[in-house]
Amino acid sequence: MVHPSVLERSDRERQHRFIGVMLASPFFAAGAAVTLVTSGMGAAVTMAAIFAAFGFCWFVALLVAATGKMALAGKVAMAMAGIGLAGLIAAAGGLSSPVALLLVALPFEAWWIGTSRRAALWGAVSALAAVLAQPLVGTLLPLAAAQIPAWHWLVPLAWALTLIPRTSVFHNTVEASGDQDVADRLEDVIDAVVLRVARHGEVLEASAKARTMLKLPPELLFGTGFFDRIHLSDRVCYLSAMADMRDGALSRRLEIRVRLPQNGGGRTVDNYRPFSLELVRAPEQREIFTLVVRENDDVAALREELAAANEAAASAEVAKGRFLAVVSHELRTPLNAIIGFSDMLLHEMFGAFKDPRQKEYVGLVRDSGQHLLAVVTSILDVSRIESGAYATEPEPFRFSEAVDMCQSMMRLQAQAKSIDLQAQIAPDAGEINADRRAVQQILINLVSNAIKFTPDGGDVVVGAKRIGSRLHFWVRDTGIGIAEEDFAKLGKPFMQIHNDYTRRFEGTGLGLSLVKGLVELHDGTMSIESMPGEGTTVTISLPVGGPKRRSVDQAAVLPMPVAKAKGDRNGSLRKTG
Repeated sequence: MVHPSVLERSDRERQHRFIGVMLASPFFAAGAAVTLVTSGMGAAVTMAAIFAAFGFCWFVALLVAATGKMALAGKVAMAMAGIGLAGLIAAAGGLSSPVALLLVALPFEAWWIGTSRRAALWGAVSALAAVLAQPLVGTLLPLAAAQIPAWHWLVPLAWALTLIPRTSVFHNTVEASGDQDVADRLEDVIDAVVLRVARHGEVLEASAKARTMLKLPPELLFGTGFFDRIHLSDRVCYLSAMADMRDGALSRRLEIRVRLPQNGGGRTVDNYRPFSLELVRAPEQREIFTLVVRENDDVAALREELAAANEAAASAEVAKGRFLAVVSHELRTPLNAIIGFSDMLLHEMFGAFKDPRQKEYVGLVRDSGQHLLAVVTSILDVSRIESGAYATEPEPFRFSEAVDMCQSMMRLQAQAKSIDLQAQIAPDAGEINADRRAVQQILINLVSNAIKFTPDGGDVVVGAKRIGSRLHFWVRDTGIGIAEEDFAKLGKPFMQIHNDYTRRFEGTGLGLSLVKGLVELHDGTMSIESMPGEGTTVTISLPVGGPKRRSVDQAAVLPMPVAKAKGDRNGSLRKTG
């Protein structure tokens, strides 16, 4: 019944107690009047006194409940209580009656309502006025000579019995008030709305910061008011956090969106704002939880910016892949014509050259065209792998056949540098279910890379063995190696590692990136061991039974695992063209 305009918890408690006392007092006064006034003044006066008590007390209670103003009503009620008590004492026979003990009730009731020494003092003044008014009441009222029977003790005893439940309630109220003071101090420090909720989520108390942060009066959050304003999609996590708290969790933290009222007029629209919510409770508390609601605009804005940046980066990556694919396709058509007509000229299908240099130049044109076609093909393969459009076609084949084909293709390049190209294939290597073209591309890229960066007279070894359900194969060289500070650059498209030796060689930096993508497409792993001046070993592990089926839009280029090199130093692999 407390008016909603009363916001302070202490004021609400005082008005709550005042209204309760005013509603209950007429019943006590009626019982006392029937037993004390009837015998001396008659039934008519008794009924008038009873109706007056009910009318006055209930009118004052409803007036305070309707207006929220208790100052004047409290003073009038105190004065009328003193007058009424003076009449009851006089009707009971004066100050010698046990009813006179009710004089203690006035200062106690005033203290019970106002919870202050000043209120108790005013109650004591009213009781003193009732004592001093006894001679005047005796002359004004036609009281008959009243006996003082023993049952008069029932009146003060009845009032004393009301102290028992009210004392326990007041004790709990004082504790809650202390907790509220702590909550108020807490919200002043952390700038947050502090809510106290029951175990099923009903809001029992809300701090005054709700007016500034949530733009709502605290009383509108009571009950399910706070839950009703949580965004529908965030209610599941909120209810899950409450369930965890009921199951014994001491704290939970989550982010929610709360609907705030619109400031302007016009049509009402949703106005959700992000907040961070922390649920805490003391270990001994099982029925009451504390919710701390903080503004979360900055974090939400950063997340939106991050999501927008990620979307822009993904769009740029897709656009880059499409651009590379389109350009690669457009370049391959004229390159095939250049290479084809160059071969026809080299074979002198339409007559011999008049000058030997003409044949030499045509050979350079063909070689350059083939090199450029290989580069374009690598670009196309890398872009298709990164966009998830590279489709593998697994088939069973003997791994040694792929190694033999690689040796035949790379033998001339190795002989040109006097490099010993060896194969060490274990007898149990057997068959593997994989894309034959992809496996051959992996071997060619790695062997070509090893030959390119191995000095004249070095060794390059291709080995393989089966371990369980996986086939492990490796390419080992005695090349120059790469410093460990360059190791993080390996495997990135168009990334080259330069030093005094590698500057003399051409390349696009796509070889290792393509190998990584093809290995990932086969659910394989790749590890690298390398030290400057001691060579490099690249080890590939592929499942013998073939890769698992993957969706077309799943990207294949992922960070590759790296093994430690000798001497506890990070290894590295050379760039490939």
